[in-house]
Amino acid sequence: MRTSNVPTFVAGVAGTRYPHSRIRFASHALAFRVHRRLAHARPPRALAPASHVHRASIERLNPDQRRRVDCVVMSSASIMRGSRTSIGELSSLVAEADQPGNQAATGTATAADTATATVTICGFVDTIRRHSKVVFIVLRDETGAVQVVASPRPDEPYADQLDQLTVGSAVTVQGELVKNQIVKLGGVEIQMSGMVVDSFSEAQWPITDETSLDKRLDWRFLDLRKPENLLIFRAQTAVEEAFRELWAAEGFIEIHSPKLMASASETGSELFRLEYFDGYAYLAQSPQFYKQMAMAAGFGKVFEIGPVFRANPSFTSRHDTEFTSVDVEISWIDSHEDVMRVEEKMLQRALGVVKERYGHLVEEVFGTSITVPELPFPRVTHAQARKIVEDSGYRLPRTDGDLDPEAERRLSSHIADETGHGFVFVTDYPATLRPFYHMRHEEDPELTRSYDLLWNGLEITTGAQREHRYSVLRDQALAHGVKEDEVSYYLDFFRFGCPPHGGFGLGLTRILMILLARTNVREVTYLYRGPNRLLP
Repeated sequence: MRTSNVPTFVAGVAGTRYPHSRIRFASHALAFRVHRRLAHARPPRALAPASHVHRASIERLNPDQRRRVDCVVMSSASIMRGSRTSIGELSSLVAEADQPGNQAATGTATAADTATATVTICGFVDTIRRHSKVVFIVLRDETGAVQVVASPRPDEPYADQLDQLTVGSAVTVQGELVKNQIVKLGGVEIQMSGMVVDSFSEAQWPITDETSLDKRLDWRFLDLRKPENLLIFRAQTAVEEAFRELWAAEGFIEIHSPKLMASASETGSELFRLEYFDGYAYLAQSPQFYKQMAMAAGFGKVFEIGPVFRANPSFTSRHDTEFTSVDVEISWIDSHEDVMRVEEKMLQRALGVVKERYGHLVEEVFGTSITVPELPFPRVTHAQARKIVEDSGYRLPRTDGDLDPEAERRLSSHIADETGHGFVFVTDYPATLRPFYHMRHEEDPELTRSYDLLWNGLEITTGAQREHRYSVLRDQALAHGVKEDEVSYYLDFFRFGCPPHGGFGLGLTRILMILLARTNVREVTYLYRGPNRLLP
């Protein structure tokens, strides 16, 4: 296209040059922007489909005119998307435009209850209400929702697509932003002047609000479009961000440990085995051994947020075969008390951040308020916990004496009644209930310097001081029935000096489940993996 012809052509597309044509843009201002773009750009290699221009109008043009229309259509769509405003910014944009100084500067006349600005937004169609001559659309992006009002003339270039529009379609809309206090969505609406349908949605969706959770997981990408699910992952982001801020402030180092291992990192009963060239490898149940390697390497304090795998055939609401673990390991500690102090500080900070940013939304959407816990968290020994539970009238069903889920709920309820606290550390577990690498108490070798953290009746953490002395660690491994050749590489970490250290693993989805008062980890996991689920 010769640039000298661009002004004449754009004027025609805008409705001046070809007044008989039904091809037109929303405004002369947009046409001028198209002109400016075309004057400095080469024609595209492939023609863009003129999706928002009437087909009948295009058929009346000769091939050269049609090529130019396609160029302008693609350029206009690109301009609209390139200058978009997020929906969450609209209310503040109206407030800014409503200031007297800004009105004078822009030449925009506004009534007392109305402030306008030309905006372009992108999003998914959430709802459509069609009346005789007016269409009301609720458009949603990741920042919020807004009502769009469309009343196009039949010759508007987007009229046909508006008739065909379906819920779920991805669109770009241009129009006048208007303050309207009657509208519940932020007190603003957009009066449409142009639209590009970036992608149509099929009219019939496979899930509804009444669909079962398992079916909704089959169509997880559609289920995640719901605002409450977006809030879950905003909260998750805030939790991780708060953790990282604390770690950075205290000099922690981030590591990324391998997920393919030659042997078990916890026990051999929950391992996923896979073919690995001429042998076998195992998916990591935990970064445990590699966190401790970092201590032997002199890293001091490390953290990792990453996937772990458990071949657990359980179908409960709190179990999964792959989940995100938050892992911490620190050197030069005196006991597991040092580890607990780090964790409770992390959780207090994270809950404070989520409450500050999203507390009102969490209460509105999920019907629960966020309580920022006081420090320190309550602590009871494992023996004390058993007595509390038994005194409540509950007989522990496990032969090994460990707490089962019902016992954990009863203990947490007791602690909440006594202290008003939702968290409780259960410490000093018997060595028979803990891995071989947990350090024993010197005064009572039958007990370990270990703990579980319960929150509202659910275990979210296991932590401990580790045994760092080579000979003691080797003897404890053999006593647990662990073959030395299977963990020889791990034992090597301690042959050349290693500081006293400890750490913990924290289940991220369990935190979110309790924080947002959900009943199943499936609801707060981006893509859940369980015994019967490997898709999507």
